Parts: sequence; C-alpha cells; structure tokens
Amino acid sequence: MFDVVVVGAGPAGSAAALRLARLGRSVCLLERGPFPGSKNVYGGVIYGRFMDTLIPNWWEVVPKQRWITRRGTMLLTDHQSLCIDYRTTTWGRPPYNGFTAYRPDFDNWFASEAVHAGATLVTSTTATGLIRDSRGIVSGVRTDRDGDISARIVIACDGVNSFLAKEAGMYTHTDPKHFTLGVKEVLALPRHEIEARFGVTGEEGADLEIVGGTKGIAGGAFIYTNRDTVSIGAVLTLDGLASSKVRPEEVIAGLKAHPSLAPLVAGGELKEYAAHLIPEGGLDMMPELVGDGLLIAGDAAAMCLAAGLWLEGVNYAMGSGVAAADSAHEAITKGDRSRVGLAGYQRRLESSFVLQDHRKVRHAPHFLLSERVQERYPQLACDVLEQLYTVENPKPKRGALTIARPLLKQSKLRLRDLARDARDAYRTFG
Repeated sequence: MFDVVVVGAGPAGSAAALRLARLGRSVCLLERGPFPGSKNVYGGVIYGRFMDTLIPNWWEVVPKQRWITRRGTMLLTDHQSLCIDYRTTTWGRPPYNGFTAYRPDFDNWFASEAVHAGATLVTSTTATGLIRDSRGIVSGVRTDRDGDISARIVIACDGVNSFLAKEAGMYTHTDPKHFTLGVKEVLALPRHEIEARFGVTGEEGADLEIVGGTKGIAGGAFIYTNRDTVSIGAVLTLDGLASSKVRPEEVIAGLKAHPSLAPLVAGGELKEYAAHLIPEGGLDMMPELVGDGLLIAGDAAAMCLAAGLWLEGVNYAMGSGVAAADSAHEAITKGDRSRVGLAGYQRRLESSFVLQDHRKVRHAPHFLLSERVQERYPQLACDVLEQLYTVENPKPKRGALTIARPLLKQSKLRLRDLARDARDAYRTFG
C-alpha cells in the first residue's frame, strides 16, 4: 500500500516520484522495462531548466552528450536548401539551455534521483489495469506479475496512447491526425569528424531542424549531434505515410542522400534504428487530466509541444509530473481523493508554463503541417534566393520583389491563404 503509485518511469513519472518522496509520501514508481529508459525512443534536445527547481546544479551530474550551442532551421527542396544558423557561447555555460542525451542514460539517472529521495522503483512490471474501490475511485493498479499495487492515488505517465487513461474513459481524442511517427537512425562517426563537420568543439553540439525533404509527406526532419554519434530522422504524419505508400526508412535514406545533408552524415556506421508515436495535436488532443483517484501526465497527457521553432517534450513532461505530485499530496492531506479533491492539478497546469505555452501555440500543428508550409513556401523562398544570388551579366540585377512576383504567381498561392498563414504564424510566434 502506497500513498501514490506512478506508472511509467519517464521524465514525467520520475519528476512526480521525486517530488512526492521529498514531500514525505510513500510512492511506487512502476516501470515496464528492465530499467528506466529502456523502452524510450527520443530524437531531440532536452531543455533542462525546469530541473533547477528539483536538482540544484543538475548540469554537473546529468548524463548529457553535448550542450547545444548551434541551432539551425533549414528549408529543403529536392536540390536546394536555405538555413538560418544561430550560434551562441551563452548556451555553452551554466545554466545552459539544451543538451542531447541518450534517453536510457537520462531516464535511468533521473529515476535514481527519485529513488535516492525515497521512492520505490519496481521494474519489469506492466500496469495492466486500474483498481477501484466501492465508490468507484481509483485505488491502485493491476500488474502482470503476482500481486497488485494499492495506492490512494494513481498518476498515469504511461506514454503516448495511454492505456490507463483509455480504460478510465478519459482519452477520447485518438484521431490519427493528432499523431506523428518519429523515426531515426543513429550513426557512429569519430568525435573529431563530428566537430569538424558541424563546426563545434569540446562539449558543444548542434541541432538542425528541417522543413521539407520528407518525400511529400507532411512533417519535418532533424539532425543532432551526440558525443560520437549523429542522429538523423524525420517526424511524419500517419495519414501522409499511409497515403504515400512510402516506408519511413526510405524517407531517412532520402535525407541522407540530399546534397545539403549528405556531407554531414557520410560514412556514418548505423548503430540504431528506432520509431515511435508522438502526440503532436497539443491542446486539441489532450485527454481529461483529472479523474477520481487518477491524474494523467507527460506524453500520456499529450504534453509534447510541436510548434516549429519550439520542439519540446521532456520539460513539459517534468512540469506536469511535478504539478500532479503537488496535487496528489494536497488531496491526500485533505482526505479527498475524488475528482474535486484533485482539481488543483488543472489549476496548477493552467497557471504554469505547461498549459500557457500549449494555449499560445494551439494553432501551430495545423499551420505547420499544411501543404503550403511544407512544400510551397520552402520552394518559393529557395527559388527567390537562387535568382537573387545568380549573376546574369550583361543583364542588370533585379530586386527581390521583381523576382518574387512571377514565382508567387507560379506557386498558385492565393492572397487569402497568405493572409490566413500570416495570422496563424502571428498567433504562434508573435
């Protein structure tokens, strides 16, 4: 019997268990894998500043690969590219901004912090269902091993497509349009070769986010650096994959062969191929977050922020996990485990960066996955710059507007589409 059982030892679950243990609550952290992180797939950068509130000077002990000091946003066509490349030395010193890590290392370390605080970690155990008391309030979980786990409150951090949230009738937004498939390859390269190709040194790293180059499938792509490996991959809409009849590994092969990307990954030895679902619908796909004796957090609550400039998830998972922990502690203290007693969770999320950021970028997924943003704008921007930079002597130079007008007409972009996209871009990034 525990005060709280947290299902899933990812960032949300470990953050919740860590906070509850420090609040003096007995907490079980349940993980289906043989160790935290063993079942996780990740293809991005971890933004760790939220850990300032949990682990002082976390950057001294976190198992990072590289600190991201170079961030690029690239538009691709079949043979062209346009990149905005930002670099700063500020992100290479405390308190840092973002870092790459292998999720098995990071998740295992973060869960160990919860264990050191007093949480009980149980691995190789899957929560197969919810237990309810005579009043219908969730009071624990059934497992695939001998014995169930009883608790006053359950926090479900069991990942995308949460089975516990579905069983409770809280997860109804399961339309495939809200999900993408993330696929990646991890390629081994000598450390000095990575640093030479990406223009970084020491513990510095690079993160390159890409629009286009995904064989006409809406989504995006990425390349980021670890210490002695490079990860390259794509995030693809499920309906786009289904209709295109293109396999995900074909998309990665196309990226690796693109003239703008091939020099970055040439000669890399394949170490890993992985794929996983990503909840990209944001606020429009979030389940009910509060039930009787049950809270939903992390990816199970669709807390992934997919908004072009901002591609974040771990920080929102941790934020929601801590909010769930504080709300569970409050409800147990008051002796009210009902939906009403746990309502503080929604209030905490609404007043924090977690839901405030999600509300700000609510329209971003629809905007960024549109055919215009995915295909027409990259082509238009690259074509304008190609003509602008081409020297056509003895012809005189033309201005950007003179070049853009016929290309804009050729692209068949309508004024109302441009106006709508400008509005959505302002809503998201303004």
